[in-house]
Amino acid sequence: METRVETREADLFTVIRERQSIRGYDPNVQISEQELREMIEEAVLAPSSSNLQPWRFLVVQDPAVKAKLQPIANNQKQVTESSATVVLLGDTEAYRNADVIYDRAVEAGLSKEFRDSYVPRIKEYYTRLTPEAARSIALIDGGLVAMQFMLVAKARGYDTVPMGGFSPEKLIEEFDIPSRYVPVMLISVGKGAAPGFPKARLTVDEVTFWNRLDGIDR
Repeated sequence: METRVETREADLFTVIRERQSIRGYDPNVQISEQELREMIEEAVLAPSSSNLQPWRFLVVQDPAVKAKLQPIANNQKQVTESSATVVLLGDTEAYRNADVIYDRAVEAGLSKEFRDSYVPRIKEYYTRLTPEAARSIALIDGGLVAMQFMLVAKARGYDTVPMGGFSPEKLIEEFDIPSRYVPVMLISVGKGAAPGFPKARLTVDEVTFWNRLDGIDR
């Protein structure tokens, strides 16, 4: 049964405070493909390096595919119980899309002169990156879009949990992921059936330093 949770009026600060990592889901609540598309559409408004948008989303909804993904994710039950699990990938060759992206930006009002000078610089810079540097950028940008997706889901009344506990090697093999893409994380999304763990956070004074790193752990 596909269920659309009624969108509520919640400000950003409420969403931030109420979002938790939820590991128990109601398997009877299924989010439609259309609503998942809307959530991704909102998530991809996140920033990225040179606006190259290296994120790619493999949305796993089919029960048979969920069953294949679960052992790859260390048998975490949310993979099969949640409405969907998003396999988030990062494209280490995202610069190949620079022409398309910046042509569309020109259509949206960007100066063509800027586009014509900037795109060649993008290609020159990113083609010279080491594999490690390209991977790092893809992972950082993936983290930005992942957080935005989770906040969007919470704003719509859904719950999520990001997962780093999976085998990238088995994921790549099972889903035939091309070598240019790096697995970033898995994100299960659905309607929580149980609350998350109580939150505990370090204080601002424990994590923040002003102008110099006085008192940081060494």
